[in-house]
Order: sequence, then structure tokens, then C-alpha cells
Amino acid sequence: MIAIERPKLRSGLVVDTDPADPGCVLLTDPYRIAPSPQRLTHRELSWVRLFDGQRTLRDVQYDAIRQARGELLPIELFADLARRLDEHLFLEGPAFRQVADHPIRPPSCLGCYPEEPEELRQYLEAMLGRPAESARGGCGPGRLRAALVPHIDYRRGRDTYHHAYQYVADHAGVGLYVIIGTAHYSAHRFTLTRKHFQTPLGVVPTDEAFIDRLVSHYGPGLFDDELAHLPEHSIELEVVILQYLHGPARPFRIVPLIVGSFHDCIQQCVPPREMPDIARMIDALRRAEAATAEPVCYLISGDMAHIGPKFGDPEPVDRRDLDRCRHQDQNLLQWAAAGNTTEYFRLLMDERDRRRICGFPPTYTLLEAIGPARGQVVHYNQYVHSRGFECVSFAAVSFDRD
Repeated sequence: MIAIERPKLRSGLVVDTDPADPGCVLLTDPYRIAPSPQRLTHRELSWVRLFDGQRTLRDVQYDAIRQARGELLPIELFADLARRLDEHLFLEGPAFRQVADHPIRPPSCLGCYPEEPEELRQYLEAMLGRPAESARGGCGPGRLRAALVPHIDYRRGRDTYHHAYQYVADHAGVGLYVIIGTAHYSAHRFTLTRKHFQTPLGVVPTDEAFIDRLVSHYGPGLFDDELAHLPEHSIELEVVILQYLHGPARPFRIVPLIVGSFHDCIQQCVPPREMPDIARMIDALRRAEAATAEPVCYLISGDMAHIGPKFGDPEPVDRRDLDRCRHQDQNLLQWAAAGNTTEYFRLLMDERDRRRICGFPPTYTLLEAIGPARGQVVHYNQYVHSRGFECVSFAAVSFDRD
């Protein structure tokens, strides 16, 4: 009768009020492993919180009866609830682990780009202005060392993607990309994954050897929140374009690293390189590359400012806001292109990161790791909502090899 003897609720789940029924809540999975939210009554939620992996269902029943001051609660109530949550992947168990531990990460951004391969190729050809399999060939590395590229959706970032990847395609000439992106779903500082990335254009493998070196130099903790890679778009959107440009005849590998907030550095007025964990990652990237026999190209997947009511600002964005934001962005980009992380950070600290520069953590980390580096701003743009509800800015910056 009881299929799950000691149910354990997964960590990281979110409880929200059900807008359709104030008497219920919605249990949701920010990692999107569970296919849909589960509606629970407030009483069921109190029971679910007892699913700690230590209590048996009998223990849960007894504790719930005590909470209900002796009300008769048949064990079938708890068994059925556990089975329902397990079927929908909200419990730690075999069904969840089969999905979470799969070595291939499925695409999470379908809809941002077409699902059918040929349609996707046509879409990217129109966006990039060049045919598929048009990345630089040859055996030697190109002159591109690193590039800042956007991760906003393709529709809004179209022109900047076009300019960014023209340069990547013409000047990278490598088979290994270390992609350092903004983490949108993780509170951890740095998170790696060994999962290979699947898109409609095929599967791109991760470089196990480089990842092993990175882990050996950094230390433990880089996989503590690995599930945050599953819904993350900041790596996937770059992988899709690289697949298109390389084509099946020129396979490549990736190292997917996402970077969480550096807001504590702003609050404490401490340069990020002085934080022990950030300093370890900077050193680990340097040492991992130094031990790599082939050339590496780094991609920083990060956007710039996020302003307007959508992001918590009180008033809609107006022309003066846009001009001020553009001016500050251009200053920031000039410091980044100069490889001057001191002034780059000082500018953000002076404005207390009020404009929410989401590319700040990956950009700073990479510039420190490859420094000294000098680059050039290739393109800059702003997406502005028609009613000023939001403005997101983004740019492309290239850093050539010495």
C-alpha cells in the first residue's frame, strides 16, 4: 500500500500563493525538472514539510494527527500525496534522479529559437548574415582570445548577436570554448556542470579534462547547485550559435561555468579579486588554461543594465534615463575593453550597481583571469519597452591574443 516509505521533498522548491484559489498554494520547481506546479491545500503543505527523508509515512501521519489535535487522518492521505509528488518529480527518489543525473542537458530555450533544425538554421542565417558552417577553419588558433556576447533573447538582441558572432566566427579558430555566463537561478558563486548540451542541432560535449583541472585548482563546491544549469539560458544561447557556425564537420567542446552575484563586494566595498572564493576561481582558470595543450577561446555571456519598473524602479524609463544609462554603459565598456578591472569595479561601486549589470560577475572574473587584456567594443544596443516598462542594454566586446 505504501510505495514511498520515507519521502523526502526536494530542496530549492518554491511555494507561491495560488492566484486562482487563496485556500491553496502552488509548489513550483525553479529548475523546471518538475513539468508543472502542484496545487496543495495549506494543510497538505504542512504535511509535505514533514517529508524530510527521516520520517516514515507512519511518523508523518502521527505528527500530522498531533498537529490536528487528534483528528483522524488515514495514512492513505499521506501515501497518496507522496505518490503524487513523486510522479511529478517533487520528491528525491529514483524518478527524479533519472532526470537530474542524466548526462545530457536538454534544451530549455525552445521558443526563443525554432525547434526544427532546418528552420533554426534559416533563422540563424538571417540573424547572423552568414551561412552555416562558416566559422574560421584551419589548424591554428585565430586571434580572438575572448569576447563579451549578449544572452538576451535572439529577437531583442539580434543586431548585437550579429556583430558579436561575425567576429567570433572569423577570428576564434578553436575547438574549445570556456563559456562563463550569468547565473539566473543559483545563489552560489560558481557552478559547473559536466552535462553535455543538447539543442536541435545536436549534442555538444563538455571538456572533462579542463573541468577536472578547474576543479582540482579551485576545490570543492562547484557542483553543489549543478541543477541550476538546467533552466539557465546564458550558456545555451551561445552554444546554439556556435553549433550553427561550426557545423558537424568541425566539432567543438565547451566548459559551462555560471557565476552568481557579486553584490556582497559592492556592499562591502571590497574588490571581487580580494574575496577568497573569487580569487580561487581566477587562479583556477589561469592554471587550467596553462595546462591545456590547445588554444582556448573564452565567451562571457552577460548583458548590461536592467532598469525600469520590471526590475523594481519606481518610474517608467524615459529618454533622459536612456541617455544616462547609455553614457554609464559606455564608460563601463571602455574600462572593460581596457582590461582595467579596478576602474570597472569602481564605477559599479559608485553607483551601487543600481542599474543591475548582470554581466558584471562573469566579465570581472574573466578579465582578471586573462589579464592583462585589451579589447575593442564591437557593438552596443538597448532594448526599450514601448511604454518604458523596462530597458535592457547589451554589448559585444572582443579581446585579441597578444
